[in-house]
Amino acid sequence: MSCQPVIGGPMDRPDIVASFALAALDGGAAGLRIEGVANLRAVRAVTDAPVIGLIKRDLDESEVRITPFLEDVEALVDAGADIIAVDATERPRPVSVADLVARIQTLGRIPMADCATASEGQAARSLGANVLGSTLAGYTGGPVPEEPDLNLVAALGRIGGFVIAEGRYNRPEDAARARTQGADAVVVGTAITRPEIVTGWFAHAVEGRRG
Repeated sequence: MSCQPVIGGPMDRPDIVASFALAALDGGAAGLRIEGVANLRAVRAVTDAPVIGLIKRDLDESEVRITPFLEDVEALVDAGADIIAVDATERPRPVSVADLVARIQTLGRIPMADCATASEGQAARSLGANVLGSTLAGYTGGPVPEEPDLNLVAALGRIGGFVIAEGRYNRPEDAARARTQGADAVVVGTAITRPEIVTGWFAHAVEGRRG
């Protein structure tokens, strides 16, 4: 379960993120994906469940947002992350994927490569990334698709390693399909932990349909 509230929204508080995390675990989630050191510390204080940690940044010089710096890796380790997610796309970046993966391994944690393409997954795997995610499929240029990228999940599965399907898994049947395509796990986020957005889906669907 990805517990990442809308930035600046009513749920964007570490204590609420921790509550979402506990509720997700009660519902059967096997692990958590948490953004930000404060949120990660709050979650780690209430559970020992496996946590994927990341830090998002908006940089002027790069479109890479997910854990772009070595100091981000170190902060996430200090906060208690078991797995550390990094952007593994083929875009200009302040620190190479190789250096990020190496630092994560040196600090005794598991690197997760958030990918947009199979070639990025292959490259990350060759660098030692144990976990490959379809996280960034559809987010590196052009319109964002509505459906998850199951083809990428299947392609990552053929590369090897532990594959996590992520990105637009808004229905249980989509998550089930990802498993049949080779995903070892599925991350669900917005559909559960961003009620502002989910409410908007329903509001849009019923708008103008009153009899």
